[in-house]
Formats: sequence, C-alpha cells, structure tokens
Amino acid sequence: MNHLPLIIKREYLTKVKNKSFIIMTFLSPLIMIALIAVVAYLSQLNNDKKRFISVLDETEFLSDVFQNTSNTTYTLLNDLNLEDAKALVKEKNDYGLLHISKVDSIDEVAQNIKFYSEESPSLTVIAGIERKIEKRLREMKLQKDGVSLEQIEASKINIDIAQESFEGQKSSKIDNIIKLAFGGLAGYLLFMFIIIYGNMIMRSVIEEKTSRIIEVIISSVKPIQLMMGKIIGTSLAGVTQFAIWVVLGGVLLTVVSAIFGIDMTQASSQQQELMNQAMQAEGAQAMAESLLNGISNLPILNLVIAFMFFFIGGYLLYSSLYAAIGAAVDNETDTQQFMLPILMPLILAVYVGVFTVIEDPHGTVSTVFSFIPLTSPVVMLMRIPFGVPMWQQVLSLLLLVATFIFAVWFAAKIYRVGILMYGKKPTYKELFKWLKY
Repeated sequence: MNHLPLIIKREYLTKVKNKSFIIMTFLSPLIMIALIAVVAYLSQLNNDKKRFISVLDETEFLSDVFQNTSNTTYTLLNDLNLEDAKALVKEKNDYGLLHISKVDSIDEVAQNIKFYSEESPSLTVIAGIERKIEKRLREMKLQKDGVSLEQIEASKINIDIAQESFEGQKSSKIDNIIKLAFGGLAGYLLFMFIIIYGNMIMRSVIEEKTSRIIEVIISSVKPIQLMMGKIIGTSLAGVTQFAIWVVLGGVLLTVVSAIFGIDMTQASSQQQELMNQAMQAEGAQAMAESLLNGISNLPILNLVIAFMFFFIGGYLLYSSLYAAIGAAVDNETDTQQFMLPILMPLILAVYVGVFTVIEDPHGTVSTVFSFIPLTSPVVMLMRIPFGVPMWQQVLSLLLLVATFIFAVWFAAKIYRVGILMYGKKPTYKELFKWLKY
C-alpha cells in the first residue's frame, strides 16, 4: 500500500504545528523588519545632522567653491590666523575647520590643505570637499595655461556602444546587470533554501531515530516512502513558512514606514546628492529607457518555468543527501564529517556563477558547470537570463532528474540500514558497505 500521501501529511502538519516553527515563522519577519527600521532610522538621523564647517582660505583661490547644502553650512573666516581660527571653531563647537595655507602657486595648494576637527570626520564629507577643490584647481590650471574651459566642455564626447544580435535584438550594458541580478537572486534563494530546510530534514530524521519512533514506523512503511515523505512534507512546510515571511514582511514594512515616518530606502546624504546629479544628467532619461528595455528583453516565461524546475530538482537532490546523513548518524555533532562533501558543490556553484557567468556566460567553464547536476541548479539559473539554447536547458534538467533518482536510490540504501543503527559513529567505508545490503 502506498503510504506516501499519509507520510507527507504527517510531516507537514508536524512541522507547521510545532511551537518553535510557529514562533520563528512570525518572529523572524518582526526581527528582520525591526533591524531594517533601526538601521533606516539611524541613517535618517545621520542624514539630518547639520554640519557647520569653517573655511580659512589664505590663498583666496577657493573662496567661492564652498556652497551651502541642506546638511552642510560653510563659513568663510577672514583676517584670522590659524590659531585664532581653531579657537573660534572649538568655541562654536563646529564640525571642523578647513585650512588652506598661503602658497606662491596653484601647484602647491594641494599639499597645503588640512582639516582640523575634534573627532574623526566623515569619509563622505572629506571626499566631497576634495572633489570640490580638485575641480576648481583643475579649471584654474587650465585657464592659466590659456585653455578655454568652454572648448573643453564642448569637446567632450560620450560613447555608448549600441549592442545588437545578428537577429536584430537590441541590448545594452544595463541589460547584463539586470540579467546578472535575476540569476544571482535565483541562485542565492536556492542556496539558502537548501541550507535551511535541508538541515531541517536531517534533524527530523535524527530526532525520530534517537527517540526510537522510527522502529515502529518502519514496520509498516517502506524506508524509501518514509524518506520521500519527509523530504516533500518538510519542503511544503518550508514553502508555507517562506510565503508567510514574504507577505508578513511586506505588510510590516509598509506599516512601520507609515506609522513612524521612517524611509526604509534612506541613503546617506552623499549618495542622495550623487543620485540627484545622475538623474539630472543629460543621459538620465536614456538610462531609464535602457532599464525598461532590459527588463522587457528578459525571457520571463522561460525564466519562471526554468526556475521552478531547477529549484525543485536541486532542492530534492540535496534533500535526499541530507536525509541520508540524518539516517547515518545519531546526533548533529557527527554530521560535520559528511556535510563538507555536500556543501562544497553548492559553494563552488555560487563562486562559478558570480565570477564566471558574469564575464562569459557561454564560456566553457560556465557551460560545463551548468550541466553538472550538483552545480547546475545554481549556474544554469544564472546563465538562462543571458540566453541559453533550449536543448542545453532540457539536457541539464534531464541530467539533474537522473542524478536525483540515483541520489534517492543511494540515500534509500543508507536510510534503510542507518535508521536502525545506534551507538556507532559511521565511516565512509561503512556507508559504502551499506549500499551492498
């Protein structure tokens, strides 16, 4: 008799009714949103901080460079020496004093600038001041050499090479960024899902084994049915938990933003300034259009279908290995010697995806690793946005399914013997012997 549906139902209900599962399902989004809210609030406080900077320019070259912003106010000091200026700034408790020493030529200015402050100044503040001074000194040197700034600006040419396939499909540099972002997100989700819920399956097997419940269950259920029931039941519980996290997290994010007036996307003042400059730039509209075109060029249907199949196939493959490890040991401490061979292909897949697919998605390394079943769920998902022939996707998926079937057979052999073994730490040699039983 096929008891698989009953086992799946039992595993699912056991997981979702567990107190720790319920607590973490609802507590995790609260903790995550609280952390995000705290970081956003602190960033907002930092951005709203008013900075008063005094400038003592003895050269008088740069007096008109420092324009006040919403967060920074510059005060020019005249007819004061350095010591008096320091004393005045300390008395006023200003953010700092920028001192530009008197020099004989423009070339010497760069080596005679100091910023005095009570505490270490912000890197973004110093970087912003440096950019202002660099721009002005560069312009002054050009004018001194008889070069017209208007002619230089007029001579600037922006190059943006248009990209198009031989079939006429247009693309751009930003397309590759969008494709990499989608592939990276898909691979990362699979990686985290395997780590979190694979361990859950392993712990579930160990708990039932050590409590001797397994001896009663195994008398009426085939080991392979029990193992598959655990894998599928735990997977469904994981999907349920993940869905609750997404919905609850989105609701809490909206509520916290509305009630406390916290901008969750608050960036630093320097980043906001750069963003505003970018949006006001001449090519901002063209960039926005490229972004929309990049999203529209993605093979959405192919991505969704491939994500579902490779995600499910990869998770089931690794879950069967986690279940085999759980059956082979008596406690979680003993699992460490068997975890490395499972985690290494996953880690390798992430590194190959990040460092190889981005540079050459159709190269030999990327292509080979997208066919190896232990790495293909991550690498192939990262390659597909760049356009992978359908036959390669199908072949990779078939290899993944075949390896999953073999892994289930392999894991079932270990599971069948291991779930009734107690008090002895297994070795790789003994696991190989169990395959012959």
